[in-house]
Amino acid sequence: MVPIAFGCVLLASSAAAVSAQDPDDRGAPIVAYRLTDDESIQVDGHLDDAAWESAMPVSDFTQQEPVEGGTPSWETVVRIAYDSDDLYLGVMVYDDPEGIIANQRERDAFLFSDDKFAWVLDTFNNGRTGYNFEVNPAGAMTDGLITGSGGGFGRGGGFGGVNRSWDGIWDARTQRLEDGWSAEIRIPFRTLNFDPSADSWGINFQRSIERRQEEILWRGHRRNQGLNRLVNAGVVTGLTGMTQGIGLEAVPSGIASWQNTPANEDPNEFPVDISLDLNYSVTPSLRASLSFNTDFAEVEADERRVNLTRFPLFFPERRDFFLEGSSVFTFAPSSNPNPFFSRRIGLNRGEQIPINIGARVTGQVGSREIGFYQMRAGSHVLADGDRLEPEDFTVARVKQQFFEQSAIGVMYTRRATLRDSTGFAPADRHTVGVDLDMRTRRFLGDNNLEFEAFYVWNSDPAPDAALDPGEERPTWGDLTARGLRFNFPNDIWSGSVSYREFGDDYDPAVGFVARNGFRRVNPRVGWSPRPSWDAIRQLSFNVSYQGLWELGTGILEEREWQFRLLEIDFESGDNISFETTNKFEFLDQQFEISDGIFVEPGDYSNWEYQIRGRTASRRLVSLFGGVNLGGFWDGTRTRFDARLLIRPTPGVNLSTGVERNDVSLSGGDFVTNVFRFEGGFDPSPWVGLTTQLQWDNRSEVLGLFARLRWILTPGNDVFLVYSHNWQELGDDLIEDPNEEGFRTLSRGATVKLNYTYRF
Repeated sequence: MVPIAFGCVLLASSAAAVSAQDPDDRGAPIVAYRLTDDESIQVDGHLDDAAWESAMPVSDFTQQEPVEGGTPSWETVVRIAYDSDDLYLGVMVYDDPEGIIANQRERDAFLFSDDKFAWVLDTFNNGRTGYNFEVNPAGAMTDGLITGSGGGFGRGGGFGGVNRSWDGIWDARTQRLEDGWSAEIRIPFRTLNFDPSADSWGINFQRSIERRQEEILWRGHRRNQGLNRLVNAGVVTGLTGMTQGIGLEAVPSGIASWQNTPANEDPNEFPVDISLDLNYSVTPSLRASLSFNTDFAEVEADERRVNLTRFPLFFPERRDFFLEGSSVFTFAPSSNPNPFFSRRIGLNRGEQIPINIGARVTGQVGSREIGFYQMRAGSHVLADGDRLEPEDFTVARVKQQFFEQSAIGVMYTRRATLRDSTGFAPADRHTVGVDLDMRTRRFLGDNNLEFEAFYVWNSDPAPDAALDPGEERPTWGDLTARGLRFNFPNDIWSGSVSYREFGDDYDPAVGFVARNGFRRVNPRVGWSPRPSWDAIRQLSFNVSYQGLWELGTGILEEREWQFRLLEIDFESGDNISFETTNKFEFLDQQFEISDGIFVEPGDYSNWEYQIRGRTASRRLVSLFGGVNLGGFWDGTRTRFDARLLIRPTPGVNLSTGVERNDVSLSGGDFVTNVFRFEGGFDPSPWVGLTTQLQWDNRSEVLGLFARLRWILTPGNDVFLVYSHNWQELGDDLIEDPNEEGFRTLSRGATVKLNYTYRF
């Protein structure tokens, strides 16, 4: 309790220092222009509508990179207008037209390789959560939810704390001009949650000039600030009379599929289905949703990975229904107790489980953020023949804000499995947790400091099971996880220290836990100087330690020292780093690391050496990857991974990736390989073809996923999806076709149409 009390006092004193200073340190606001009844803006990328002449321009941008506080190479001018239904941005980006880089056209592409204009909206003006948007000169659009759990520093704030899988309904058009490029953006107020009683929002703008590796911002240009740290954003005022209509949105979807499984008695199926999502804005800041017969046919396959550990791998959520408003469900994100993991709903062993009906409420009531799910997953027979009974899921979350950036939250989850044909049903499984998140940007001046603490309990996973003689019920400590973390995320000096305990029986039924039964201490310190050398922007050195002890016996299970000997960020955008790691592991029981190859119990101590590098992503051909060499359990491992990205022409992206582990152990030798190919063809920002081909020699499955997306208008989409999985029968990836090297396991095609009606 002493560290928690110390953290609270430290952060509270810094928060008090903020309130004691000038509260209006966000610069002069931008005043949004209200369109008159006879004015309108046609979103075509040309800033020739008369209303833009009346809107207030802002152009006082400041360099963050390469010179903090420097003058931008080119001017950027932004204007904001609105009517009762929509918010408009008009942006003039002055530049040398021959130097503009715009290769990406895909919706939701990462635009790190291109010139771009980005902006954030803090619609509650609370410095915590909001929306992130980007557009490049080719009209490619991407967006995300700012969760308040990150933000980073340098390069405009990075992308930490932004969930980029969210798809909002908005529109943007761009034009290439003789003196640069321009953009017009329309964001319907129905796309956003906001406080209708407030006439001011937080807002900020960032421009990237990729060939110069230059980042400029309107506000928050310091390197320990950035675009996604909303507390450093500026202000837009004059917003009144916005409407969301009656607040009702209906999104019906029609799905028609063909599924072929040759091993089945009847190999062909032709399912046809209809799903419906209903969204209602209870208030402009609180949204309720119902989903019937939810379908995720268009969601891409997870990236294939080979697991050489004893613990399960974590895969991110990709489904829109669970991404909308998901920021409220983040729980102690730097410590990862994960009492709620949405992929526990509707997914099992990689298979999609039908969701018959789901309800969701997310948003803000006063200074509280709230989130709620009630879901019913239907029965399902898995590919291995196991039958899953219907299940009900309940998730509730409340976060109370206090001080400038801090919050305390409570989370509850319940998982209930319905009775099977014999009348048996396991007991309901419950989880309750509380987390504290305190932040200040005024520690010892203008440094960032963060403090996080959490405590989670889950019910006994088998309360009715018969106990063996002498066996005791799990204690409160066995069923809980607790921890705290200090973080100092700043540009030149950074560091953190954390402490966590996960009980032996900590296993939230709607959460994700890779490992339990341990006590872990993890300090880290980093130094990243910026020398005055022409070719080098920044150097980085850091050292971290991790000690992990078995919770019951106190036996040291892991000890790891990691040294980043040198990392170099070049002015060109290229990067190279050198690291070495010393790791001790105690293994108390045998485990199978590969087919027929076991690692025996005992003590293992090894050194590993790593070199990694990447070339600037703006280039037509770019490469990143690395090599790891060193000890591995009682033998050695050489790990190699690389990705080659080729952009032969705007709108075409081709990438190949490989990961290879060559392992030699006393119990035997083995090699793992993963190959990936991804291709994208986007003739315009509204039509895109994505292909993904993956193979690994552990599963010996070659998987193909292809998706054509046609955006008729924002919110109205047509998807054509084809997937095919082959089982490799021989020893090699490519064999003589006459030998039938691959056998089809399954294949299928789906047509899906989404249409959004707003009332």
